[in-house]
Amino acid sequence: MSFPEENNLDERDGRYLRKAIVWSHAGRRRGNRPFGAVVVSEAGEVLAEAYCDSTETGDCTGHAETNAIRLLGARKVPRDVLARSTIYSSSEPCVMCAGAIFWSAIGRVVYGIDAERLRVYRGERGEQRDAQLSCRDVFDASPHTIECIGPALVDEAAAAHIGAWKE
Repeated sequence: MSFPEENNLDERDGRYLRKAIVWSHAGRRRGNRPFGAVVVSEAGEVLAEAYCDSTETGDCTGHAETNAIRLLGARKVPRDVLARSTIYSSSEPCVMCAGAIFWSAIGRVVYGIDAERLRVYRGERGEQRDAQLSCRDVFDASPHTIECIGPALVDEAAAAHIGAWKE
């Protein structure tokens, strides 16, 4: 199996990606899948923070990224602000989350563990299969540019997944 190269991050990206990773641990402690997301404005303001809550809510769309984007909508963050904002995700956004990022107009994504490595931890069991499509494929189909950086801080991002996925 070949893995994509890990990207180097600047101090700001590393700080906020680590914050998303902290949220992934928080979600896991609450009995959810270990995913976290943080949306940060160009000016450095944290606009939304979330973890995956699908186990506790029963909402299969309750992924960290979609939860954070829902918070942005509830707070009525203008789309022009979002276009200059970054979403930090503890893992590569799935197809659903990539679509939500596209529809929200967020202009930049930085993620931790990539989907290929995540599948090693998660395995491919019936109820846990995913569409094997990279978030970059979704972003490449967008009429507006969505910069995508990742995988990054892979070992740190992977830590929440060790032992989290049931056989």
